Amino acid sequence: MGKTIQQTEVGSRAKASNWQIFSELVKLRLSALVLITTLVGFYAGLNGETGGLSQNLAKLGLALLGTGLLAAGAAVLNQYLEREYDARMNRTLDRPLPSGTVGPEAALLLGGAFSVIGLLTLSAWVNLLVAVLGAVTLVTYLFVYTPLKRKSEWNTIIGAIPGALPPLMGWAAARGQVDPLGWTLFGILFFWQVPHFMAIAWLYREDYAKAGFVMLPNVDEEGVRTGRQAISHTVFLAIASLMPFTMKLVGTVYLAGAILLGMLFLLAAVKFSRDLSRQSARRLFFASIIYLPLLLGLMVVDKLGI
Repeated sequence: MGKTIQQTEVGSRAKASNWQIFSELVKLRLSALVLITTLVGFYAGLNGETGGLSQNLAKLGLALLGTGLLAAGAAVLNQYLEREYDARMNRTLDRPLPSGTVGPEAALLLGGAFSVIGLLTLSAWVNLLVAVLGAVTLVTYLFVYTPLKRKSEWNTIIGAIPGALPPLMGWAAARGQVDPLGWTLFGILFFWQVPHFMAIAWLYREDYAKAGFVMLPNVDEEGVRTGRQAISHTVFLAIASLMPFTMKLVGTVYLAGAILLGMLFLLAAVKFSRDLSRQSARRLFFASIIYLPLLLGLMVVDKLGI
């Protein structure tokens, strides 16, 4: 019976289009989020000295190209490193590597090529600082966060660091430097990731445990610490989201929206902490994916020309 199901799954994977396979291999939705946050960071970093968006379209295009290749390469290499563990989880066993659709050697070659070309693009045609930030992102994601997932519950906090660097890369691409204003964008992305991933980890805690991943919900059976982490980092996020206004990067429209979004997101986190059901975890997850694009959109709409 199990063999028949497995054969059916492999057969289903074989019928997938090349585009579907490629999009899963490069984690297209995650890579798209990286590009969006990089774009917002670049736009937020433009000022009178750097020129307007129209004057910087070529640099923006090259920054997005290099960052996109780097994100895709990191996604492929991550799946290469975790292929044995992905095969143990229901949510990932149908991915290209564990399903056998893509061989590990091909994935290693593709991921390595994307990463190297991405870094070369950033260093040659954007600036060296962006390339260094990109290299730090790649190294911490693959060689710190990825192995830490099987050793420590703190992996989510550590993994939030590479996840928060893309907007800082966009800022550095626009201004050629990293300053306190740019770090506010890093802070927003850093704190946002914790409640987002706590919701995911709670939903799939049995799957993670089966694969040998040490996520906080696996070791926190009652969910008390998981709920506290979700609430505390949502509070930190709400504070971080106000920093662009206090530092005069954005105006009052952004401020009003950030306060409202922060309250709604915090409400979802509090309900999750009190209930700890699959339904409340899904609500927190959806609140997180609604919160971020709306906040970044407000930042773009209400950016001041500093």
